[in-house]
Amino acid sequence: MQEKYIDETKQGEAFAIAEKPENSKKLFLESYGCQMNFSDSEIVASILNEQGYNTTLKVEEADLILLNTCSIREKAEQTVRKRLSTFKDLKKDKPNLTVGVLGCMAERLKTKFLEEEHLVDLVVGPDAYRDLPNLLKETEDGRDAINVILSKEETYADINPVRLGGNGVTAFVTITRGCDNMCTFCVVPFTRGRERSRDPHSIIEECKALAENGYKEITLLGQNVDSYLWYGGGAKKDFDKASEMQKATAVNFAQLLEMVAKAVPGMRIRFSTSNPHEMTEEVFRVIAKYDNVCKYVHLPVQSGSDRILKKMNRQHTRQEYLDLIKKAKEIVPDIAFSQDMIAGFCGETEDDHQLTLDLMRQVEYDYGYMFAYSERPGTPAHKKMEDDVPADIKQRRLAEIIALQGELSRKRMQSYVGKAYEVLIEGESKKDKNQWKARTTQNAVVVFDKLEGQKIGDFVTVFVEDCTQGTLLGKTI
Repeated sequence: MQEKYIDETKQGEAFAIAEKPENSKKLFLESYGCQMNFSDSEIVASILNEQGYNTTLKVEEADLILLNTCSIREKAEQTVRKRLSTFKDLKKDKPNLTVGVLGCMAERLKTKFLEEEHLVDLVVGPDAYRDLPNLLKETEDGRDAINVILSKEETYADINPVRLGGNGVTAFVTITRGCDNMCTFCVVPFTRGRERSRDPHSIIEECKALAENGYKEITLLGQNVDSYLWYGGGAKKDFDKASEMQKATAVNFAQLLEMVAKAVPGMRIRFSTSNPHEMTEEVFRVIAKYDNVCKYVHLPVQSGSDRILKKMNRQHTRQEYLDLIKKAKEIVPDIAFSQDMIAGFCGETEDDHQLTLDLMRQVEYDYGYMFAYSERPGTPAHKKMEDDVPADIKQRRLAEIIALQGELSRKRMQSYVGKAYEVLIEGESKKDKNQWKARTTQNAVVVFDKLEGQKIGDFVTVFVEDCTQGTLLGKTI
C-alpha cells in the first residue's frame, strides 16, 4: 500500500541530534520519501549513536554518509542517484569516507546498487539496521557490505529512537512494518516485506516517554495501520493458527488507538496510512469518543473506477469507499479526509478518469497526493500489464485532478472560516517570523500573529478570519 509522502522531490532532509561527548565519529544522515523512512532514520541514528557516531548537518565533516531512500516512483530514485554523484569529490578528498544506501531503493536493487553506483560501499535494507555495526566493520576492512534480508519478525520494538531534528513537539511512532496488500502498482511489499505488528506495550511506553519529554503530538505509523493486530507474535496472516487464548487477548487497531488515547490524554494522536478495505467503524467511534484523537484520516483511494480498482487489486469498490466515507461523517461530523490518486494507470479510459473526478467531488477532500502512474520494476502491473496511457494524456488527467483538488481544498478551507479551533503551535510561519504556524485537529494549517507568552508546543484557541487554498488565517482568542 502507498504511504503518505513527505515531498520526495526535494533534496532530502538531513538531521542533527545532541552529541555524546565520548563519540568521535560523524554521521551525515539524509532521508527521502515517506514518513516511515524518516522514522526509520531515527532508529538508525540510535543504533549508530551507540557505536560512536554523532550526527552532523555538515556533510563535509562526515565519516559516514547514509541516504535512506524511497523506491515508490522512478523520480525518487533519480533524485537519490543525483545526490550520490555530489559526493564524488568528497570521497576523493577523504579516502576513508564510507557512503551507504538504506531503505527501499537498497532493498529493490540489492547487489546491483554496488555495481551501478561505484561510490557506494554499503547497502542495507529496512529490516537489517541492527546489522549496521557488523557491516561497517566490513567496510573498514575494505570490503563492500550488503544485507537486504527481509524479516517476518523485526519491528525494532526495543530500540528507543533518537528524535532527529524536528520541532520537539511532534513525533512518529511506528506500529506496523511491511504490507500484505499487494496492490499491483506498488513496490512496498517487495521492499519492506510481510506485515508485522509491534507489541502494544512497547508502543504505549514509547508514547508515554514522548509525553514525559514534552512532545504534544504523535503519529502512529504503518504502511497500513488499520490491519494492526497483536496476539503475542507472528504475522497477521497466521492469526488463524493462534491459540484461543491469543485470539481472546488480541489487540486490533481500534483497541490500540483507544489504549494510546487513554495512556497520553494530554497528547494529540494522529495515524497514517489507512486502507479502505480494512478501515472499520470501530476506528471512527474511537475518534469520536476521544478529544485527543485527531479528526482527520488519510484514506488513499487511487481511482474512482471499479474497473481500475480491480486492476490495481485494491480490494474495495467505489461504492464501498463512498459508504465508508458516509458512515465516517455520520459518526464524526467534523472529520476531514485526504487522498492518494493515480492518474493514467494501465488501461485507464476517459470514462474511468471522469469517475475519479466524480468521486473526488462527492468526498470533498481537504487535500491530496496526486501522481501520474509510473511503472515500478518487479510489481505485478509491470510484469503483467501494458503501460498504455500516453504520457501527454496522463499529464492532462493529472492536471485536471490537481485543479479539481485545488477547488475542493479552497471550499474546505472556506468552511472553517468564522469558527474557533484549538490548535497546536508547531513553529514559526515560513513567510513571517512574527506569526505562528499551527494545525487544527483536522490537520489544516493555521497562521496567526504571535502574542507575548506563547511558545512552540502550546495549545491555543484561534478564531479563523480568512483563508487561502491551503492555509487558514486567524487570530488568538
